Amino acid sequence: MGMTAISVMLIVPDADAALAWYRGALGATELWNLGGVAGLEIGGAPFFLHQINPDNPAESSPGPVTSVRIEVFTDDPDGFVARAVASGAVQGSAVVDHQVPWGTHRQGGFTDPFGHKWSVGDRSPLR
Repeated sequence: MGMTAISVMLIVPDADAALAWYRGALGATELWNLGGVAGLEIGGAPFFLHQINPDNPAESSPGPVTSVRIEVFTDDPDGFVARAVASGAVQGSAVVDHQVPWGTHRQGGFTDPFGHKWSVGDRSPLR
């Protein structure tokens, strides 16, 4: 069986503005752009943007509450969150050490300007 991957597609009101924000604030790299739909990656982890489509209820932007949280694992969670907040994200949980079964996990988060919640932690859960 071939490789299986899971990713997210973030629905946003303005794909061009979101693309610019994710590139500038999070250091995302643009993989492709179809105008209203784009592929990006952060450190090799792909994710996608899709502009709101009023003709499709599955392609509407999140309201004030979303049941999805994007998880990022990085060597520098403090810096990642600080860059996002400095670029207009709303600070969520502060980046702090959490004691978990495998040891210490450093994690915090933010909500991006498009209403998506991000959790940012070190790579310890991936080991």
